[in-house]
This record gives sequence, structure tokens and C-alpha cells, in this order.
Amino acid sequence: MVVIAAVDRSARSSGVVERGAELADAFEDELHVVHVLSVAEFRDIQLSTVEDSTTQIDVDRVESVAAEQAADAAEAVDRPSQAVGLVGDPSNVLLEYAEEVDARYVVLGPRRRSPAGKAVFGSTSQSVILNAPCPVVTTMLEE
Repeated sequence: MVVIAAVDRSARSSGVVERGAELADAFEDELHVVHVLSVAEFRDIQLSTVEDSTTQIDVDRVESVAAEQAADAAEAVDRPSQAVGLVGDPSNVLLEYAEEVDARYVVLGPRRRSPAGKAVFGSTSQSVILNAPCPVVTTMLEE
């Protein structure tokens, strides 16, 4: 089976990978470090690095950038892992991937948000927690 450590470009990622590695070691499972990059996020990255914003977006390139970010996060542990870059709506794509690989656990590092903020803006973590095909472990940064 697989333990998925779902990371983003924040400081929370190292803790997520560390907890994912602990679970993968405990169950002798593979560790997949997954970063889902939305097209909007990729455009933001592209605009900050490329002057031509009219260029057609290549999905393979977006996946490659996401995989690079996952690989960077995977460096938090000294353990073999698979860096996976995906494109799309983070909660939906992550849930689909968890089903596809028959994940044992998904590990997340949710942002601290008020209940009103979650209601108004939605929450990727909340969606994954409520709809995952397996248990979800959350990690929080120390204040």
C-alpha cells in the first residue's frame, strides 16, 4: 500500500513528509510525496519567472513543476519516496489519486482558518478529510 504525504509550497510540508515517513515505515509501505498544482497557481509561478503571460500552458510542464516541488519537500526525510506532481483542483485530484494507488493514509498539513473562513472560501483539507477513501492524518505547525 501507499502513504500519501500531500504537500504545498509552505513550511508545513516538512512536517507532513516526516509524519508520512513515520507511517510508511511503521507499515512498511511506499511513501508518495504529492503536490497538486492548480493551473492558476502555475500561472502565478509562470508570471513571476516569464515575461510572456500569453504562452499556452503545457500540462506536462505543470506536472513537472509540481513534481519538483514534491521532490523538494521529500528532502525533509532520509528515506526513499516517490515525488508525484499532479494538476487540477487539489482536493478532487488528491482524492482521485488516493483511490488510484489504494492509499493506506493521506497526511495533510491544513492551514489554520476560522470556521467562517472555511465556510466562505472552502477548505481543501476539509474536503479531503470528509471524502477520503482512507484515514487522514493532519499535522499542525507549532505556534
